[in-house]
Amino acid sequence: MSLNDYHFITQWRVEGTCEEISAVLDDETDLVRWWPSVYLGVEQLAPGGPGGVGKVVRLSTKGWLPYTLHWQFRVTESRQPHGWTLEATGDFDGRGIWTFTQDGPFVDVTYDWRIRADKPLLRYLSFLLKPIFSANHHWAMAKGEESLKLELARRHAATAAERAALPPPPGPAFLFRPAPRTPVA
Repeated sequence: MSLNDYHFITQWRVEGTCEEISAVLDDETDLVRWWPSVYLGVEQLAPGGPGGVGKVVRLSTKGWLPYTLHWQFRVTESRQPHGWTLEATGDFDGRGIWTFTQDGPFVDVTYDWRIRADKPLLRYLSFLLKPIFSANHHWAMAKGEESLKLELARRHAATAAERAALPPPPGPAFLFRPAPRTPVA
């Protein structure tokens, strides 16, 4: 394993159904709204076929460290509503596997993320700063779990007043949020 290879397994436990979790996470263009601490920009480039297989999405993401990642993913396998597999390219290359397992009124969400960091900052400094880069990923995923729980609470709210009483999703760690990178034609 190279110094710039990373393997993360994230586990969330969220009240809801696999269908709900799948619907929220599968609508990637809405990530900027409900997970704003991480997602700066999202654009679907290709819709894909049944279950989203072949869907291609371009993203700009950020954690609490002051750098932005530009990458895209392609859905390579669908197990909806129980998850999917994606291949990532750009500032990192690798594979992510989302798995949703119903456990009574809860869903156990697992994200298995194996990547090689190719962004020069990450590639050249991983030998020294890998624990900090890893902590940045864990922070981003913790914000994702918090944001997902709030989004589900919004969707389950019986009234507009209940919905309005919920706090907004957590915002970015820094006030500076660089604009998403504009694609070069």
